[in-house]
Amino acid sequence: MQLYHHPYSMDSQKVRLALEEKGIDYTSYHVNPLTGKNMDVLFFRMNQSAKLPVFQNGSHIIFQAIDIIQYIEKLSVSLNGEDNPINTKVTEWVERIDLWSPKIFTLAHVPEKYRLFVSKFVRRVVIARMVQAPDLASVYHLKLREAYDTDEKLKNAENLKQSEEKLCHLLDDAEIQLGITKYLAGEDYTMADSMFIPVLARIVLLDLKEEYITCRPNVSAYYNMVKRRPSFKKVIGKYFQGWRKYKTLLRTWCFLHIRDLFRRY
Repeated sequence: MQLYHHPYSMDSQKVRLALEEKGIDYTSYHVNPLTGKNMDVLFFRMNQSAKLPVFQNGSHIIFQAIDIIQYIEKLSVSLNGEDNPINTKVTEWVERIDLWSPKIFTLAHVPEKYRLFVSKFVRRVVIARMVQAPDLASVYHLKLREAYDTDEKLKNAENLKQSEEKLCHLLDDAEIQLGITKYLAGEDYTMADSMFIPVLARIVLLDLKEEYITCRPNVSAYYNMVKRRPSFKKVIGKYFQGWRKYKTLLRTWCFLHIRDLFRRY
């Protein structure tokens, strides 16, 4: 089994948490979206959405995080002998969390000069790949259009407001639930938690913990608890806990500047 992912990708974090919690072995391939690696021709032929993660088990390839996690649940039955049907509450939380897209929220809280630099770099990568693979030019053009559309959406404050409102509603409901149960869907860790934890980690990464987490004591206590799990330390903490986030971000920033300096797209 192979997983194409990257620590920056929130959906990748969701899937990796599920894999680690289930103890399923897999081969890891890093595909950095900030450097345009998800636009490389070989990867793009396999996944023309260019989105992460991508899970492959033999000839079976899955592209959506929620579908991958549900597949992992089924795998755990055959590989580990588990037999715990997914209850309705878990399914409801998973689907609800999946409805919130972090894209606008994340980009809107990244300093503009960094965001614009990365956006410009990725667009140049896409143009270079159009030349490299003419047969995929029309599909690459759609990704280029998508990049421009995202830039336009960020200019409209209403889009960020809607994203923030959806996030707050999600967190408020989680605050109520976590006042009743230890984990999001009950007393045991479930795939609902694998979906939810990266949302909190993204908020912390953007230095918005006080505004969104600390003010919700049950969510805050929950996050402090799950941070101690081995899966969190391996999937998220290794890259973004404390000073490590600066190391991870600096490495990518230096890579982008060097590639841009030498026009290596």
